[in-house]
Amino acid sequence: MVDHEVDTPAGAAVVDADTADRRGGIPADGVLVRVRAGVGELTGALRRVAEHVLSDPEAAARATIVELAERSGTSPATITRFCRAMGFEGYADLRLGIAAETGRARSAGWTVDIGREIQPGDPLERVLGQIMAADTRAMHDTAALLDLTEVERAAVAIAGASRVNIFGASGSALVGAEMQFSLHRIGVAAWAWSDVHEGLASAALLGPGDVALGISHTGQTRETIEMLAEAGSRGASTVALTGFPRSPLAELADIVLLTASQATTFRPDALSARHPQLVVLDLLYIAVAQRTHARAHAAFRRTAQAVDGHKAAKGATA
Repeated sequence: MVDHEVDTPAGAAVVDADTADRRGGIPADGVLVRVRAGVGELTGALRRVAEHVLSDPEAAARATIVELAERSGTSPATITRFCRAMGFEGYADLRLGIAAETGRARSAGWTVDIGREIQPGDPLERVLGQIMAADTRAMHDTAALLDLTEVERAAVAIAGASRVNIFGASGSALVGAEMQFSLHRIGVAAWAWSDVHEGLASAALLGPGDVALGISHTGQTRETIEMLAEAGSRGASTVALTGFPRSPLAELADIVLLTASQATTFRPDALSARHPQLVVLDLLYIAVAQRTHARAHAAFRRTAQAVDGHKAAKGATA
């Protein structure tokens, strides 16, 4: 069936070739990572192609352009636009990328069907396997998406900042609080804000030389966007941690750190993003500590000594 819908233009796709070049590029064999990260922002026929590729990547890798168009209910022209939107010159390159990625997945032993629904009576052993498989895939996908040049830029900015504000709501606020604690232990003046009124007031006091970090998996949390925008308007360097590079939060940030997630029937996308977010922030924290080694080492030693007296003595019983 030939589609008659108006497709999302390739230039509006979540990850296009220009974006890949500008941010250091995504390896050609990371096509499924790109599609998984961008499917939520594609519309019409392009979204149908993306969903079909994700539903059965191995079949997509074997299909001709006409076969893929028929199976996704689109047209060969749409498949070509989809390839360009994903940063490939043509369909042959797309097929090679999918084939390479699915081949590695088989060789790595991806035996757990992540998408299957967990039943109430399933044993915990199977539940654990599902969680580990989903989180491991999300970690690998995040590593493929993450631009280490952007991490470097964020680390340099934070290492030299007078003040760091971290903004997030709901679950992202918990992730932000963890980052604030880590930075504080190595002597970085950092504050985490989840209340929009308090966050806006604090953002208004930032200026050049300060850093604001906004955390939102979707990049569409209004409060986080407002707080980061306020910080940026005052001259602070802005960093976004999100799963969507074309989201409002990412668009207004100076530096974008991308994460992936592996949504399942038992855990929604936003919740599955937590561990990849923590991994990226842990990397950023260590990068900051490396660039402030003497100060960080001294601060960490003093903070550890300050709380040491509250640890239970060895051999003590309750």
